[in-house]
Amino acid sequence: MSQGKRGRELGMQRNIARRDFLNGVGVTVGASLVVPGSILGEMLNAADRPFAPEEQAGYYPPAKTGMRGSHDGSWETGHALRDGKKWEHARKDKETYDLIIVGGGISGLAAAYFYRQQAGNKARILVLDNHDDFGGHAKRNEFLSGGKKLIGYGGTQAIAGPNLYSVQAKQLFKELGIEVKRFETYNDRKFYSQRGMGQAVFFDKETFGADRLVRGYQGHLQAPSGEFLAAAQLSEAAKRDLVRLCTGKVDYLAGMDAAAKKAYLAKTSYQDYLLKNVKVTLDLIPYFKPSMHGLYGVGIDAVPAGDMAGLGELPGFAGLGIDDRDGPGIGLEVTRQDAEPYIYHFPDGNASIARLLVRSLVPGIAAGSTMEDVVLAKFDYAKLDERNAPVAIRLNSTVVHARNLGGAAHPDGVEVTYVRDGEAHAVEGKACILACWNMLIPYICPEMPEAQKEGLAYNVKVPLVYTNVQIRNWTALDKLKLHRVYCPGCMFTGIDMDFPVSMGGYEFTQKPEEPCLLHMQHVPVGPGANAREMQRAGRGKLYATSFETFELSIRDQLARALGEGGFDPARDIEAITVNRWPHGYSYEYMSLFDPEWPRGGAPHEIGRQPFGSIHVANSDAGAFAYTNEAIDQGWRAVTEILAMKG
Repeated sequence: MSQGKRGRELGMQRNIARRDFLNGVGVTVGASLVVPGSILGEMLNAADRPFAPEEQAGYYPPAKTGMRGSHDGSWETGHALRDGKKWEHARKDKETYDLIIVGGGISGLAAAYFYRQQAGNKARILVLDNHDDFGGHAKRNEFLSGGKKLIGYGGTQAIAGPNLYSVQAKQLFKELGIEVKRFETYNDRKFYSQRGMGQAVFFDKETFGADRLVRGYQGHLQAPSGEFLAAAQLSEAAKRDLVRLCTGKVDYLAGMDAAAKKAYLAKTSYQDYLLKNVKVTLDLIPYFKPSMHGLYGVGIDAVPAGDMAGLGELPGFAGLGIDDRDGPGIGLEVTRQDAEPYIYHFPDGNASIARLLVRSLVPGIAAGSTMEDVVLAKFDYAKLDERNAPVAIRLNSTVVHARNLGGAAHPDGVEVTYVRDGEAHAVEGKACILACWNMLIPYICPEMPEAQKEGLAYNVKVPLVYTNVQIRNWTALDKLKLHRVYCPGCMFTGIDMDFPVSMGGYEFTQKPEEPCLLHMQHVPVGPGANAREMQRAGRGKLYATSFETFELSIRDQLARALGEGGFDPARDIEAITVNRWPHGYSYEYMSLFDPEWPRGGAPHEIGRQPFGSIHVANSDAGAFAYTNEAIDQGWRAVTEILAMKG
């Protein structure tokens, strides 16, 4: 898209809030990247104190806008490690620890909590994280508009299926004060319906031949309304097939018994099922193509039809005569079994779970004691890494090596090397938990057995982008009577107003004249023979996409989709935060591409085995991209350590 006249019309020249280099200038860059002699360089290279951006006045990463998530400064050292760089001469830290945890996401923080609980409050724990904020993918985004605070989620979205949580995860929630049923009061599920606000589809001209916003959309499973069919930018054949797909009860696999149907669907993509069995016109495929991006990170050409039957996400299975709650896939079908409503959502998503864990681990970092008061609690980041504190959380620190002292067979503790501000440090501890990404561990622990490194490397994380757009009001959406727009042909496949959650003194927007956040999701998908190859290619595309490109696409898409309601991006957009996650969701096995391994023989099970005094804990280690799995893996790693200690 040209940045010329169109860019000016969209407001690309406007000075929206970009706080990337405010509120703690050392957050995203090391001193080695700063121009010598600059004010920034002087601040970072002051001889009388070490690099400690968290101690600077105003250091508060949640308020930063621009490119967030895996922000610049968080990934470069890891890529250098991947490319063979060595850090031979590390400065020895004076402090030693009982446990060193690599990764300050929910799994790492939960592991710290469980270990302290079992080993006692005097246990010394160090958490190292490469980002400028704790929480990992549980990312909090804050905005200010006319003095009003707006809170959004930049990653892990909600507590899904809490009834299925393990005993340990439920107990952790109880101890942190999280009672999920209280969200039924805080989440106003009638907010949009009472205002007559529904959903629509935006058909873009590049994909469907003309720009058209079509109301009457009720999701993929519902029969399309007459209003929708009359205006949809689809061929007549595609419209007929859409009605047939959503309303018919045809057995498209007649002649097969239930077992054969399940086996067939497990090894057939949903796209092939539509084309070969349901025999829909090819014109209909783009309409469904990105519908599973949010769950799988790939299009319908790479998701098993069996999982769609099991999850009940897409139509076409009503007449098959098989139990649609018992899909044959080996991945996500287990996540919806309890049919709990998807409403258990803090204003910042699961970032509040991370904040509750940190508040418990670090005395004095924030006031309060409840799940409500954590929402607006002010966190003092300077307290994260206080000298001699039992628990230290050290941000802006990328681990490049973890080794067993004395060898893996008879370890006498561990040594962890990390890079902070371009300088390598070595710290020792009695044990280590690698709560980072599985695919990074073979580079951190090259001494591991090859089979274990292969198991860890099998996990190819799903790249994705969660974007929050601060707008000055939502009068355009109110005029259009929409709170969600599905955009199957655009970079961002959806435009959503957030969950209407008010709690702990935080109030979700109540009037159209008030500011609010729009959430937009993008999943980059590249070419490949299987999902893992597609995700690798998508990650490459994501790293090559600049913030400017994202901003231009956001402005263009909102202008075209919401223009009928009077939305003007040049006037109405106040700030943009792009949460870029090149390594996002944990990879979950898919029957379309992955074999069914024997118990104990799956790559994640091989990869998470203890290696001397080094242990693994993350959602990758459970091959399940959900918060409860991250917690459970933290618990497992801690119990391994305590068992080895006797």
